[in-house]
Formats: sequence, C-alpha cells, structure tokens
Amino acid sequence: MPSISTHVLDTDRGTPARGVRVELYRGDRLLSAQQTNDDGRIVDLVQGALESATYRLVFHVSSPFFSRLEVEFKIADTSRHYHIPLIVAPYMCATYRGS
Repeated sequence: MPSISTHVLDTDRGTPARGVRVELYRGDRLLSAQQTNDDGRIVDLVQGALESATYRLVFHVSSPFFSRLEVEFKIADTSRHYHIPLIVAPYMCATYRGS
C-alpha cells in the first residue's frame, strides 16, 4: 500500500531512536505528527492517500548540536511506498531513500 515511513537510528548509542517526534508536511500543511516507537520506527505517516507533491519530514532530535532536522522530497508516483530513514549522531546526520 502506498505510504511514507521512517526509521531513526542513533549511531552514538548504537540503538534505534525511540520517542523522536516526526512531523509530515505537504507544502505548508501538517499532515501528521507522531513519535517513533521502541524500534525507532513510524510505519505510516500519511494515514491516507498520497498525492503527487513535495513533502517534508521534520525530525525533532536531541543531540548536543542538532535540535531539528528537515528532509524535503518529491513524490510523483503515488502508487509506491516511500521509506525515508534518518541516521543521527551528535554532530552528523544522513538520510536516504530506503526500500
């Protein structure tokens, strides 16, 4: 089923990052605000149909340097699943299109 999911990993601790607030926006409209589970995941951020649009994930992380990280991405094919993981450490972060 088409959806947007995420997985946040804390590489400083070597564990999933649980309890991270993640907001999903389409344009400037807030679609969802959830917290990662004990495995650092949110399985379905959209909770409805995907639209062809630009989306933005806002991760409210807690590190000595970062307090909020944003990832903006475009969805053209609304029939696919989009997984956007975040890897975060005190002074580094990375994201990619997962499967």
